[in-house]
Amino acid sequence: MTALLFGTSGSASAEPIVGVTLGDGSQPVGASALSLLLLITVLSLAPAILMLMTCFTRIVIVLGFVRTSLGTQQMPPNQVLIGIALFMTLFIMSPTLSKVNDEALQPYLKNQLTQTEALQKASVPMKEFMYKQTREKDLLLFMNYTKTPKPKTFQDIPITVLVPAYALSELKTAFQMGFMIFIPFLVIDMVVGSTLMAMGMMMLPPVMISLPFKILLFVLVDGWYLVVKSLLTSFQT
Repeated sequence: MTALLFGTSGSASAEPIVGVTLGDGSQPVGASALSLLLLITVLSLAPAILMLMTCFTRIVIVLGFVRTSLGTQQMPPNQVLIGIALFMTLFIMSPTLSKVNDEALQPYLKNQLTQTEALQKASVPMKEFMYKQTREKDLLLFMNYTKTPKPKTFQDIPITVLVPAYALSELKTAFQMGFMIFIPFLVIDMVVGSTLMAMGMMMLPPVMISLPFKILLFVLVDGWYLVVKSLLTSFQT
């Protein structure tokens, strides 16, 4: 039991004595304290794990491109886009997370695996997911830099090599999808700009006129459905 002791001597000017002990002070820090330390470490790395080891990065970048191409400034708000990206990430990653839970987390909670064994088993489904979405060129870039020997399977790839390669591939894929989203809206901007110039209305901002047409086009083709469908399809291998 953690104890916090304050004591003073008989003199009023004496400084207080502060002491902190774990347990009764005679036993070393146990496995429970180490488990708590490991849990705190994992929680502190949770944002990095979410962004670099799941599909969150691709989804949030593509949704950001949709908003930028529409030119609606802050509509939808950032909170809405992040919320959609989080729940889509949970939906897409649910098979992988289920494997991690069944093969690593539950056996560890039942004391059937050590921490090291649980982490190794948990990394296998995550590696499998990232490997399927990683380009060979990006993977070779980091393997050649670290002089990593050619692996026989994806399980032999070090996590320190696979994660940056996966993140690089995700950025490239997201920007490719964003470029395809931009094209139809760019055509509308060009047509509206050319029309206004031909009519001599050069002082009228083309964006003000093209914005309603872009929103109308996006609604008529059910744009959000198509974007989400494209994102879901892009993770099917």
